Formats: sequence, structure tokens, C-alpha cells
Amino acid sequence: MLIAPAPHAPRLTRLVTGQDHLGNDTDIAVVEERPLTIFLNAQEIVTAMTIGDYPEYLAIGFLRNQGMIADDDEITGISYDEELETVVVRTAAQTDYEDKLLKKTRTSGCAVGTVFGDMMEGLEGVVLPHLEIKTSALYALAREINTTPSLYLEAGAIHGTVLCQGETPLVYMEDVGRHNAVDKIAGWMFQNKFDPADKLLYTTGRLTSEMVIKTAMMGIPALASRSGFTAWGVDIAREVGLTLIGRMRGNRFVCLSGAKRLIRDIDPATVKDEPKKARRKGSHD
Repeated sequence: MLIAPAPHAPRLTRLVTGQDHLGNDTDIAVVEERPLTIFLNAQEIVTAMTIGDYPEYLAIGFLRNQGMIADDDEITGISYDEELETVVVRTAAQTDYEDKLLKKTRTSGCAVGTVFGDMMEGLEGVVLPHLEIKTSALYALAREINTTPSLYLEAGAIHGTVLCQGETPLVYMEDVGRHNAVDKIAGWMFQNKFDPADKLLYTTGRLTSEMVIKTAMMGIPALASRSGFTAWGVDIAREVGLTLIGRMRGNRFVCLSGAKRLIRDIDPATVKDEPKKARRKGSHD
């Protein structure tokens, strides 16, 4: 992978002592959670609760996915202060974020779950690439992602989002909120001018309207998850031509948008069930 999880990084978890169901002392790894305040130029935008890795990617991805910076905006600087827990993104030209701030609403997301009134307008004119997906690739991706050493397997209480190409996971981000994880990937793609046309986004979180909108605005034509769907998320996916696959467990999945783009090249009965370790945590929302 270009970026893989770092489950044993010292700042991401800490050991906490408690008692188990038998009354015995036990030490478990618990995910750290810390605030990160994002500024765009001189304007404070939002404070997100995050595990603290890749703050620059999180800030850029959040601003990009909220429509506060556009693909043609020139970023002149990114400053992260670990002590103050702030990251400042500077652009060459003034943005229109002030009008957007007046229209923000709360959505069903965890952590950074803020969506602005004109996000749907940002989908106007979006044409996603036609991407055929082999079901063998879906099974291979799920197996690879669910057995990769991660904070999810180490401590739970975490979401993962993975940028994939074919059967290969490329960038694997984790955070306490699924929106944070996808924003980190959006920031990485923006900074590296990465082509989304033949990519699939895999997430452990549920497939809500905002997750679908963010994926479409990133230009990624397919979104898959272990978790389930919301009706509005399905409606938007069908409207913009996004392939939407959920409830991916073992050799099972459900496709509620773009099923004609699936190439069923393997018999599900020949696919091994996922290891118990890969499904032992219950962190999905």
C-alpha cells in the first residue's frame, strides 16, 4: 500500500486498565481522540475529533469535500501546530466559505458530520466514469482489507476507508469518524493529483447520503462497505451513476446501484468466509 495503517504508533492508542466480566484486571488498547481545529486562511472552520494522524490531509480533504476549495484553487501553504492542535490551509485567492458557513446543517454522521446546503448543487454536472467491477476483485479486496493489521483489529472503536484499484488497496486511512477517514483520502488525492477514474472506495461505515456525495464529488465511480445503506444514499447513488455495494461479509454482498457494471466472474460458493479475527470487533455504525 502507498499508505497503510500504523496500529502500534504510540500516539494513536494507550493502554487502559479495567476489569473483565469475571472481575479480573485487564489491560486493553484504547484509541486516542483529540481535537483538531481547521482554519481556511484566517477563518476558523470547524473543530474535528480525530486520532491525530495526517492532519494536513484531513484538513484539505474536509475543505475539498465541503466545496470550500475547488480543484483549481492554488494552495499556497499548510501549517500544522501539534501543540495548539490546529491546521491552517492558505489559498492564493479568497474563497466563498463565509456564505457556506451560514448554510451548514447537522447530518447523521459521527465526528465531522457537517454538510452544507449547497453540497447537492456540487453534484450538478458530475459525470462519473464507467467502471466495470469483477466480483472476484471485490472478494479479494475485502479479504485483504479485513486481514490487514490495523487500529480496527487492534482496538476497535474506529472506522477505515480504503482507496482501491482492481484487487489492490492503495491508501488505507482510519479515524474515529468515517467522514474523517474519507476526507484524509480526499486530501491525499488532491495533494497528489491522483486520478480517481478507475478507483473504488471501501469504507467500514454505513452508506449514507453524505458518504455517497463525497465519493461522487471526488470523482470515484464505486463505493463499497461492510455496513448497510440509507435510502437517500441509494437514491443519490442511482442519480449520479455511482456503483453502491454494501453488506460485504464473507462471500455475500448487496448491490443497490450499478449492478449492471458488475462482472460476476466467480462462484460465491468457492469464496472462503472471512477469518473470525477480521469480524470480531463491533465498531461499525
